[in-house]
Formats: sequence, C-alpha cells, structure tokens
Amino acid sequence: MHACSREAAFFGRTGDNRFDAPDRGYGVLYAAEDALGAFVETFGDPLDIRLVSRADLAKRCLARITSTRRLRLVDLTAKGLRQIGADARLTSGDRTLAQRWALALWRHPSKPDGIAYRARHDPSKEAFAIFDRATTAVKTQPMGRLTDDPAALAKMLDAYGFGLVE
Repeated sequence: MHACSREAAFFGRTGDNRFDAPDRGYGVLYAAEDALGAFVETFGDPLDIRLVSRADLAKRCLARITSTRRLRLVDLTAKGLRQIGADARLTSGDRTLAQRWALALWRHPSKPDGIAYRARHDPSKEAFAIFDRATTAVKTQPMGRLTDDPAALAKMLDAYGFGLVE
C-alpha cells in the first residue's frame, strides 16, 4: 500500500519509521505479505481509533511487489531474533533502538537487502523493510486505489473492526 501520489516502490528516507536509517543515509521500502497486512500497518495508529475516512482511503493505492532475484532478508520473524541477540521489542518497541539495529544490519559485510519481521498491528502477518540497495531488484504491478474494489475494502475494514466515515 502506498500513497497514490508516489511510486509504489518508494524508498523513503524520513527517519520516522521503524527500520529507517537514523541518519537518513539509505532509503527503505516498507511492504506487507498481503493487502490486509498493508492496511492494518497503514491505518493501525492510533490504536484507540478504528475509523478511517473515505478521503484517506482514496489517497492510498495497492501494488503487488515482486523481485527479479531472491532478496537476502534478515529474518526477524522467529528464531532470527534470538540468533542476533534480540527479542520482539525490536519489531514492536522503541523505534530508535530498531533504527540502530537496522543500520547495523545494513552495514553488515553480508549486505542484506532488508529485514523480514512480524507486523506490529497483526503479528500473524509478515512485513518487510527493503533497503534501497535492492532498488533494481524490485518490480511493481499497480492494483489501483483502495476505493476501486468495494468488496476488498469491506474485507479489510471488517478484518480489523474499522468503521468507514465520509
């Protein structure tokens, strides 16, 4: 899921997101395993508000992301956390700490393409932080605005108990 005003393969350098470079030295593309995961990660904050406006939904587009080669991702979905001496706080706790870890992983001599982790708002979903070193390996297929498919949108809203407001 991405802002319709941007390319789907947007490698942001804001420093605001979980695995962003703390010094904005590299870009990160965030993705989810499916549209449900992308929806809840996009609209899941703040936690106590489960309403979304049609106008906000209309600003969001979906795209299928594929790669031209096998991406080398640091797996933080399960045993990988323990293997690097971390726990689930890395993927759901303080973002400053997560950014420092991401920078260390980005600098690692094996040059991973990114990180696979459990989505914060729905840990049953896998999410991905893809470093900009993999820019040329990422391909996108536009799937339209969220509001283009009312049935799919209703499924997303229902899955997480969101209400739609005009």
